[in-house]
Amino acid sequence: MDGSLKPGATLALCTLLLISLLLIYFLSEKNPSASITDKPYRSKPPSAIHEASMYRDELEAALEGASMANKTVIIAVVNRAYTEGDKPMFDIFLDGFWLGEDTRQLTNHLLIVAVDQTAFERCMFLRLHCYRLKTDGDDFMDEKVYMSEDFIKMMWIRTRFLGDVLRRGYNFIFTDTDVLWLRNPFPRLTLNETVDLQISVDRFNGDQWSQTNPLNTGFYMIKSNNKTIALFDEWYMQRNTSVGMKEQDVLVELMHKGVFNRLGLGVRFLDTIYFSGFCEDSRDINVVSTVHANCCRTIRAKVNDLINVVHDWKRFRDPSDNKTMDFIWSNHLACQNSWT
Repeated sequence: MDGSLKPGATLALCTLLLISLLLIYFLSEKNPSASITDKPYRSKPPSAIHEASMYRDELEAALEGASMANKTVIIAVVNRAYTEGDKPMFDIFLDGFWLGEDTRQLTNHLLIVAVDQTAFERCMFLRLHCYRLKTDGDDFMDEKVYMSEDFIKMMWIRTRFLGDVLRRGYNFIFTDTDVLWLRNPFPRLTLNETVDLQISVDRFNGDQWSQTNPLNTGFYMIKSNNKTIALFDEWYMQRNTSVGMKEQDVLVELMHKGVFNRLGLGVRFLDTIYFSGFCEDSRDINVVSTVHANCCRTIRAKVNDLINVVHDWKRFRDPSDNKTMDFIWSNHLACQNSWT
């Protein structure tokens, strides 16, 4: 019997083989991962895609969870040093929301940004809105003494993160955790569309629009727009040419060089009667919204004097207390002595 194929059968087999090859080719074009000869530049490595999407998704989810209807969040940054001890700074910070007037519901919009795992776990235990900020291997768990190299580095990492929040379209109030919120501050913050940034000061010069006010980045409200994003970009770019300067000093320097005017920013400086601090006490406890433990060097000193502020507030709120005498804040002795 002849084992060779007939010419017609040979042609059919060749046609079938050609169709199969074409089918494999077109399918591999639709799904590059199925192609053995897929070129490396067609997509990022899977690990890079995973890391980028995890960062985007986790932060976006945290912001969305804490956001008000108008995409405004309250942001505080903490590390382990602020969450440990007999009476941690973080606990005092939260006490303010509990004891303050019309402040408890604001914790629904408070996002705690933890720069180490201990602070993150403490935040999660308290069932707050929490986000774990990775810091590229830097260790920010322990106290970073005012103006130390690590303190300055942590301030710049914070600035970069907050700029990212603005780029995502979120307005925010940033607050240090050494700020006690004794009253809801929103009624004292203008919603005027022409005002982009409202920022606290160490001492108020009497003019809310004057750029000679000594601004303090421990408490401010900022809108997300092209002007404020440009400000944060320019601000962060100065970090490598401003050795030994904290981010607040750099912003003051930029202000004096006219950056607010050049970018067309509306900037309002907050009166210390409403947004006070240890540098300058509020003149009226009946209207004060926040008290900042500024002009103070160490966490221990801040804790001691903020506890006194809590006692002052409780004394003021006590209906049985004699209100005929003028109210006087306790002296901030621990903070005054922290510089010696």
